[in-house]
Amino acid sequence: MNKQEVVEVVNGFLIEEFEIDEEVLQPDAILREALDLDSLDYVDLVVVIEDNFGFKVTGEDFIDIKTLDDFYNFICSKAQPV
Repeated sequence: MNKQEVVEVVNGFLIEEFEIDEEVLQPDAILREALDLDSLDYVDLVVVIEDNFGFKVTGEDFIDIKTLDDFYNFICSKAQPV
């Protein structure tokens, strides 16, 4: 799965599942600020990632993820299409 495909899938579920405005989804956006998710939303985000990309995510995985681009790159490094 290439990065553009990952970006499309991630942005799609962020818009649909989490009602994030599309214009907020810029690669250099700070993840926590752009998504404005609470702790329960992060649990849902982990489930959606696992369902869409076929790998487990832990809270520790988010430590080094600062921007949306970091998030996309993290998923690209782990993704196996389901």
